[in-house]
Amino acid sequence: MTETVIVERRDTVIWISINRPDRRNALNESVASGIIAALDDAEANTEIRAVVLTGVGEKAFCAGGDLQLQADGTPFTINEADPRHYVAALLRRMDRCRLPLIARVNGHALAGGLGLVCACDLVVAREDALIGVTEVKVGLFPAMILPFLLRTTPHRRLMEMCLTGEPITAAEGVIDAIVNYAVPAAELDSKLAWLLDRITDKSPTGIRLGKQGLAKIREMSTDVALEYAPFMLANMARTKDAREGFRAFNEKRSPNWTGE
Repeated sequence: MTETVIVERRDTVIWISINRPDRRNALNESVASGIIAALDDAEANTEIRAVVLTGVGEKAFCAGGDLQLQADGTPFTINEADPRHYVAALLRRMDRCRLPLIARVNGHALAGGLGLVCACDLVVAREDALIGVTEVKVGLFPAMILPFLLRTTPHRRLMEMCLTGEPITAAEGVIDAIVNYAVPAAELDSKLAWLLDRITDKSPTGIRLGKQGLAKIREMSTDVALEYAPFMLANMARTKDAREGFRAFNEKRSPNWTGE
């Protein structure tokens, strides 16, 4: 049986590739569980500095959910009494990932596929890749991914995309900061490597604790966040990486990160 998710280690980076090119790398339960397992393994390995999420092939990053007509004519079945839907589980796991999570958008990212992009920390995309939420065209709305769309997409652009179902190019997405970098297809991997180099030479402890703190602060009021921040910084300052960082700065040398 073909693996629906391919996991590969490249130096200190884990690459997770959705491997369903015949279905435009559509999401299903197997894909979701594969990505979750890969993130668990990556976080458990202290040598890993970042994770890249991409799709196999050149046509699609991820075309969203794998819509198959059910016996009653609906495109999928969701038990409204059970909040543990596999897409929700995947998005929750991505949201709490303490490693930098970079989307390599090798092709179109539509519907739930755009949700995956927005759940990543950074995005490098082919400039001609289409991104959008097409649910309204089949009588739906992108409800499951809305929390992540709201974080990353300006309100007017979000409403236009949701109400018309019309996608935009990744190059247009840069203007609204939905995408960090949009480049010609031939330059996708070199731009990604450039970005990874700027991340993987930084303190892994600072990044992991920082992402954990950011996730908490995002849900806090300003007053509560300002009470939490000093405790967070005090704990970070006691790490070996922070001490090494300050020593290296004062000694005018590159730090030797241990991830501790």
